[in-house]
Amino acid sequence: MADTDEISTTTRVPGTYVNYNFTNGSRTLATDDQYVVILAQRLDTGTVKALVPTDVYSSDEAAQYFGHGSQAHLMAAAAIRANSNIQLAICALDDDKAGVAATGALTLSGPATSSGQVRLQVGDKTVAVAVKNGSTANALLQSLHEAMAAEADLPVRATLDSPAGKGTTLILTAKNKGACGSEIGLSLTITATGVSGVLSPMAGGEGNPDVTLALTAIYSAGHTLIVMPYSTTDALSALSEHLGNVSGPIEQRGAVGVTGWNGTLATGTTLTTASNAARITTGWHPASVLSNGILAAVYAAIIAAEDDPSEPLDNAVLTGLDVTPQASWPMRTEMEKALHNGLSPFEVVNSKVQLTRAISNYVKNSQGIDDPTLLDINTIRTLDYVRKAWRTRMSQRFPNGGKLTDRRLLQIRSETLDVLYALERLEMVENVDTYKDQVAVTRNAQDDTRADTTIPAPVVRGLHILTGTIYLY
Repeated sequence: MADTDEISTTTRVPGTYVNYNFTNGSRTLATDDQYVVILAQRLDTGTVKALVPTDVYSSDEAAQYFGHGSQAHLMAAAAIRANSNIQLAICALDDDKAGVAATGALTLSGPATSSGQVRLQVGDKTVAVAVKNGSTANALLQSLHEAMAAEADLPVRATLDSPAGKGTTLILTAKNKGACGSEIGLSLTITATGVSGVLSPMAGGEGNPDVTLALTAIYSAGHTLIVMPYSTTDALSALSEHLGNVSGPIEQRGAVGVTGWNGTLATGTTLTTASNAARITTGWHPASVLSNGILAAVYAAIIAAEDDPSEPLDNAVLTGLDVTPQASWPMRTEMEKALHNGLSPFEVVNSKVQLTRAISNYVKNSQGIDDPTLLDINTIRTLDYVRKAWRTRMSQRFPNGGKLTDRRLLQIRSETLDVLYALERLEMVENVDTYKDQVAVTRNAQDDTRADTTIPAPVVRGLHILTGTIYLY
């Protein structure tokens, strides 16, 4: 309700008239609700068309909307598993028309000389068939083919190829075309003697859809975390531009982008330093069998689970990620290298995958000099919240602006300080008394209907490193 009197001064009918004014009714700060959107590829079997942002509340819904085993379905399922309270939307993309599907292959030799199992792991899903003494390779491949056909949520389709005069091969083809198919990890385990296998990894996927189409579709939706499965220079550049536009001083819908990386340190840091984006964070889980998209979905879900944007995420458990082989675990020197080059490492601790430190891609300023100002992703997220809290308070107290008088300028300054003190009590900013003289509300020199406010934001930093010295006496 406006802070003006709704009882007209022209009223002449006798009576007592009482108006309600709610502009001073609340002194609490705005909540920092997180709204996550995943950009990912769909299948033609899905009921929701491409470029239609759609809220999703369960894995089953995602499968129905975007197709069982699609990139969109599996990323949504991973995010919901990691954070069951997540506010999640999907903006699906169709496969690129010129895209090529990745393929893999499995051949077996036999016969078996004992009982056991043949287990094929596809991403984080395992399909197993029983082996009897005497089972032939072709029979086992046929059984594996049937077992995979029964698993609708696999990201691949299996077919049997039996050329004349040659043995049978199980061909695995990614359901979604593009590079994402080549990221699907495969592994083979055989416990029966007499049976051996040759597994060719998924490869050959080419052509990602144009991510700018999805970014345009979600432009005005107000998502705070945007999950992108494509870790390429072009995709990161498009995402960074989008984040800058929606988060800037005109649109003011602060958002952060989240991506994943399961490749090498050298290639990952090349990507992040080229991106150099303060609003993008890239999680690194080397040698993961999960795609970059699923890594990003889980990482974003964990970020969204923390209500306080200034709270460090060090050691947060990344539920649902695979425990990689120990030989692939990054060494301390590699983690330091990653953290100095815009890449957020994951590590395995007590059979769980944890986030080491959540940092942005931002490494250097515009002059190419190392700049740690926006190192931790918490910093830009906290600034976004400070802005949201201040704007919300101004809209409550002065919903129609009112008259530009000295009294109004003093009121704006008073409310600004009140917001900062409230933020200080939440330990999001600190030392407000030290900076309160910098809170200034002045008339603009070129526009006599505009007031300019200076708002110091001494953001509280996370305690990431604690040192001690032990003295021997």
